[in-house]
Amino acid sequence: MRARVDTLASGEGASEQARRLAPGALLLVVAGACWAVTARRMQGMDMGPGTDLGGLGWFAGVWVTMMAAMMLPSLVPMAQAHARESARAGAPRAAGAATVFAASYLAAWLGAGVLAYAFVEGVGSLSLPWLAWDRGGAYVAGGVILAAALYELTPLKARCLRHCRQPALLAGRWRAGSFGAVRTGLEHGGLCIGASWALMGALFAVGVMNVAWMVAVAALVAIEKLLPRRDVAVAGTAVLLAALGLAVAFAPEQVPWLTIPM
Repeated sequence: MRARVDTLASGEGASEQARRLAPGALLLVVAGACWAVTARRMQGMDMGPGTDLGGLGWFAGVWVTMMAAMMLPSLVPMAQAHARESARAGAPRAAGAATVFAASYLAAWLGAGVLAYAFVEGVGSLSLPWLAWDRGGAYVAGGVILAAALYELTPLKARCLRHCRQPALLAGRWRAGSFGAVRTGLEHGGLCIGASWALMGALFAVGVMNVAWMVAVAALVAIEKLLPRRDVAVAGTAVLLAALGLAVAFAPEQVPWLTIPM
């Protein structure tokens, strides 16, 4: 009888652990699928800095897929924290609430992508001759990346990144129900946009349709969010961005994976 009770307890413990890990596992599976889709869709599309973004509807679909691939792996600790808070509050579908949270997080990034699209297309419509790569384009792209490096060192970046890294801070913003999950996801997405928008700007500067640069930026985002020493991660990212910005501006032909615009 005692052995049977122990077996049941062990089974319940394993089931509880599986429920805790389910949100993170689901996000990793979705991210992997999105990487596969992104790699297939981006073949032959990279034109380097100034890549044509296409129509808004097409870009929005591509952007959401990109953000799912790049951002969901580093969102795993927060999604699991959201599921834990939901379970602690007695919510019947904690994993489902975490999924709604992650979807709302991506919706925030979709809004940021639409704004970026409007800005890039608006500047392109001006047909400014000095933006041509063989005139001032390389310096503009390098300057955008250098600005991203400087942003890494600002108090706003530090404040937003702190919220993106600490599940305890998410627990303080947790709200019950599906609407609460949507609101929490949008808020968390906004904070993570505050932490990573400059890195996305650097991605546009080297070519937003370049899968290799997508992987590099996604790695930097994950390192900043997950590495135990936040200060080391941020300082390292700033140095790398500064070096890249100078290289793009003054020696673009030496930058790996960079497609020089025709």
